[in-house]
Amino acid sequence: MVLEESAAEEPILEVGQFYELLTAQLESAFGRRRPRWVRGEVAKVYEKTHLYIDLVDAGSASSDAKRPVLNAHCWASQWNPLKRKLADDGVTLKPGVIVNCFGYVDLYAPQGRIGFTVTAIDVEGLLGDVARRRQELIARLKEEGLLETNKSRPLSPVPLRVGLVASPGTEGYSDFTGQLLKSGYGFEILLAKTAVQGEAAPAQIAGAIEQLDDVGLDVICLVRGGGSKGDLASFDDERVARAIANARTPVFTGIGHTGDESIADLVAHTRAITPTKLGEEIVTLVAAWAERNVRLPAQRVLSATGAILEEATVYVGERRRTMIFAVRDRLRLEESHLAATRERLTLQSAHLLDASRQMLVSARQLLGAYDPTRRLAQGWSIVTGANGRVVKGLADVDAGDLVHVRVSDGSFDSQVLKKDGATS
Repeated sequence: MVLEESAAEEPILEVGQFYELLTAQLESAFGRRRPRWVRGEVAKVYEKTHLYIDLVDAGSASSDAKRPVLNAHCWASQWNPLKRKLADDGVTLKPGVIVNCFGYVDLYAPQGRIGFTVTAIDVEGLLGDVARRRQELIARLKEEGLLETNKSRPLSPVPLRVGLVASPGTEGYSDFTGQLLKSGYGFEILLAKTAVQGEAAPAQIAGAIEQLDDVGLDVICLVRGGGSKGDLASFDDERVARAIANARTPVFTGIGHTGDESIADLVAHTRAITPTKLGEEIVTLVAAWAERNVRLPAQRVLSATGAILEEATVYVGERRRTMIFAVRDRLRLEESHLAATRERLTLQSAHLLDASRQMLVSARQLLGAYDPTRRLAQGWSIVTGANGRVVKGLADVDAGDLVHVRVSDGSFDSQVLKKDGATS
């Protein structure tokens, strides 16, 4: 092989010398003093103190074996503030995200690898991309009719059986459950524990909604307290949106602070501005039902009962007065009757006593007429046998019997010597 004369005159370089020359050329064109913007799609991302990203041409297919790959890295001193900024704005670097990186080329000779040191990331561009993808998702959901699907689910008039998708111990969880527990109503809360931020959160939230949807609850509540856009990014995930839209149970959301609105809020049956407000709205629904179906009917029953009692009181009072007058009149009538009866009894008693006295006088006179002492005074005597019986005839004595003879001024004993019959 014949070399050109100019090439033959060039010195032969060691590999290290060659890399030094190459590094100098790269430094002069794309080094620290001449950083450049590079746009690419994230193919792989890895973080361990520092950030490591593999960037490929945006839109290139992963099956393309010849697609160019740029190994980029961002050292911790620059990555940490960038990471916080991205998190606050709800941006996550993950495969498929198109990103604009600002930095310079470096060459790592021991591995013969050209790298790209990132010193800045176009956050505004990423935010625009996030917003674009968010709007595209909203448009797809709207086209499929999913923005209104869950809103059409019939809501129980008294939602006491509540499914809760939340992270226990968080402020949002406490704010929501506190409203239900202090309401005085018998809420039954079934918790599906899940992460509410981070890469694993969307899949967990969607799974929790699907799990609770199979239980047969009155309502499913998805709650999360306030935070940065990055903290709330899980609720803009398509998996969460579709899980809510496809749920047979009405899904209520209480996510973030006042002013935050996620795609989950747009798809949900009812959206509250905070977890506390969501708890209040659930309690209000139950309170309204209780007002219509318990308190007002009870008040009507109480009013009707009061009216009936008042009417009965008036009736009883009238009957009482009537009875008092009737009893008083009857007592007066009975008193008059008793007085008349007393007078009649008194008169009759007097007549009876007079008649009895007259009868006694007559009986005394009659008895006096038949008094034996008078007969004895007239010369009669009374003869009694030994047995004390009055001797009325000869048959009552025998000859030799002793008899007792009573006369007007005494008595004596005599012996029957003989008996003489009456002459005819």
